[in-house]
Amino acid sequence: MAIKILLLNKMRSFLTMLGVIIGVAAVIVLVFIGRGATENVTNQIKSLGSNLLSINIMNREKYLTYQEAMDFKQIPYISGISPIVSANATVKYGTKDDQIQVLGINSEYKDVRNADVSQGRFFTSLDIDSRNKVAILGSNVAQEFFGYLNPVGEEIRINGQNFTVIGVMQSRGSSIGGSEDEQVFIPVTVAERLFKSRGVRTIYVQAKTPQDVSYALNEISARLSKIYKGDTESFRVFDQTQVLETVQKVSNSLSLMLGGIAAISLLVGGIGIMNIMIISVMERTKEIGIRRALGAKKNDILSQFLIESAIISIIGGILGIVLAFIIAFALNKFFSISIKVSMDIVFVALGLSAVLGIFFGLYPANKAAKLNPAVALQYE
Repeated sequence: MAIKILLLNKMRSFLTMLGVIIGVAAVIVLVFIGRGATENVTNQIKSLGSNLLSINIMNREKYLTYQEAMDFKQIPYISGISPIVSANATVKYGTKDDQIQVLGINSEYKDVRNADVSQGRFFTSLDIDSRNKVAILGSNVAQEFFGYLNPVGEEIRINGQNFTVIGVMQSRGSSIGGSEDEQVFIPVTVAERLFKSRGVRTIYVQAKTPQDVSYALNEISARLSKIYKGDTESFRVFDQTQVLETVQKVSNSLSLMLGGIAAISLLVGGIGIMNIMIISVMERTKEIGIRRALGAKKNDILSQFLIESAIISIIGGILGIVLAFIIAFALNKFFSISIKVSMDIVFVALGLSAVLGIFFGLYPANKAAKLNPAVALQYE
């Protein structure tokens, strides 16, 4: 009976549902976007390396030497160490030249940072120890200087010195801390001399297992504290898991905020249902009087109008879910926005729409149930 009544006023029923449709779609899409962004950032952090710790030396008077940095490998919880020496340099090939960030790394960088080459080879211990003037190009740098040609074996000039290209890094896209695709890599021992470095300021450390990360962090902090005579402001040790936890907390708050803002649309949709149901009660006052005169109880009238409002909100919720998936697909396909489909929020939004329909339908349904049959029969 409720469905028949709604079909008699198709346009009004649809317009009543529209608020719920938009509200449900907004809640789902915004939460999908929030969770997609979280997953994207989390994957970027994880791609930087497994069980990763990073050390930043803040003291500008005393940096660590390359050997002091490598001494951290004596700690039993650590499997890899990659000290970094970096600077912007002029990179030239033929008539092309550009200012590019050049990183001095060692052979362990590959495992510590989950890096690999798409062409050629990676640095070996011999390259580091012998200070070989060899270079590995980021994928975008290789494209800029060589186009579609294979750069392996070619010579480039970095700050006026010749380097032989031995490889091209796999493309990894943009990530926290910059993009490897836009960088050039040379042996760290060569970088120290090329840039007249006073020492190492950044060190990446790989713990043996996730459980060893906290032990490695404590041991490194203790050793650095001893080197800098208790001055904890001279260094920072970052744990990747701490960063992930922070990102998770921030993203959860963001998703909650976005969902809350979108839920306002649902609230407006619920108010719309209540307004239409009040109008429906007024239009059908005589019908209510006839039903009561024929023996219908208050609960029968109450149930009738509650079912109508619930059907409006549930159908609106289902259409809102369909609209949400269409919008999510379009955002991902045409605007490359990261989307994380989560069925839990879909069911929550549908359940919320049903509850809103019943809640906002309660007042008009109760009003209809309390109508005096004698007065209702005389209503024009």
